[in-house]
Amino acid sequence: MRLALAVVISIIVIFPLYWMIVVAFSTRADLLGGELRLWPETLTLANFERVFAAFPVATWFGNSAAIAITVSLITVAVNLLGGYALAHLRFRGSTVLFLIALATLMIPVQVIMVPLFGLVTGLGLYGTYWAVILPTAASAFGLFLARQFILAIPRDLIEAARMDGAGNWRVFTRIILPLSKPLIAVLFFMSLLQTWNDFAWPLIALKQNALFTLPIGLLYLQGQFGADYGGTMAFAIINVLPMVVLFLVFQRYFVQGFARSGIR
Repeated sequence: MRLALAVVISIIVIFPLYWMIVVAFSTRADLLGGELRLWPETLTLANFERVFAAFPVATWFGNSAAIAITVSLITVAVNLLGGYALAHLRFRGSTVLFLIALATLMIPVQVIMVPLFGLVTGLGLYGTYWAVILPTAASAFGLFLARQFILAIPRDLIEAARMDGAGNWRVFTRIILPLSKPLIAVLFFMSLLQTWNDFAWPLIALKQNALFTLPIGLLYLQGQFGADYGGTMAFAIINVLPMVVLFLVFQRYFVQGFARSGIR
């Protein structure tokens, strides 16, 4: 029964992706024929060729990759260091600071966009990559995951290292980091996925076409081609495929990281 239910749910989840692939490789005649087909009569790359000819897709892809990877690396570093500090460094106000960080999760992103825009403009970052990278680097949820994961590491290992004369930095680099590979994978992939698919803030913070990311480019494609579903789905595949591949590669670490963080 459970297996059958899992199969049904998997089909429901996977079918939109499958249908997107079918539309992307279908000809306009197939799409406008009015008949629902689960596989196109004629496979074609015309939709992809039309998208690449009309827009700088390679440039937008590179922008998305550069911004997402930079944000993810900063997020991993900041959240790991913050999680270690909140888990094993006792200082006055640490609990209050942690609760304040968690409270920010209840604030919608739309609420802070106006003051955030004023901040990046005042710093002279508007219209640059850093206007997107710095405000989105690190996250309260990532800090929570890092703290919970590090708390689950046996404290005896840390105490033994301290008795041998290891300081905080040595404990962090020699004990915490080697044991935090699942956590690093979770933090990196979550940040990469969120930044890669982010649309609203890059649309506000970037003003030059050459700096746009793929989600913004998808909006321009829809405005350019109107009802060209084949071209839209082809562009969507270009946007989605890297994240699907990364998830398939790192899914084992992804599950371990959540499990060992106490998240079910």
